[in-house]
Amino acid sequence: MNQKGEVQAIGGVNEKLEGFFEVCRAKGLTGKQGAMIPASNVQNLMLKEEMVEAGKTGQFTIYPVKTIDEGIEVLTGVPAGKRRKDGTYPEGTVNYLVDKKLREMAETYREFQPGAR
Repeated sequence: MNQKGEVQAIGGVNEKLEGFFEVCRAKGLTGKQGAMIPASNVQNLMLKEEMVEAGKTGQFTIYPVKTIDEGIEVLTGVPAGKRRKDGTYPEGTVNYLVDKKLREMAETYREFQPGAR
């Protein structure tokens, strides 16, 4: 990640994916296994034919992501939520829940710190 929440490329993407795929295959492919990779690495993929076939049949999925919000959505199945002009997030999103928790923590801090804003 960079400071803007953008996913940065990784080295050895083919080897990392193939190693994880081999572990999944040894344990038994269920159709629920997969891996998230930086979208910028997609152009470098040169995967073994059995991985390509597993992808075509839905036994293994590769999720290319560009931002941390995309990754949150892949991992949770819940929308990350875009910040509105007023600084809030839509209810039912991960970022709404994070913002809510941070506000609660800040309020608790203020209650125990005399003079804190």
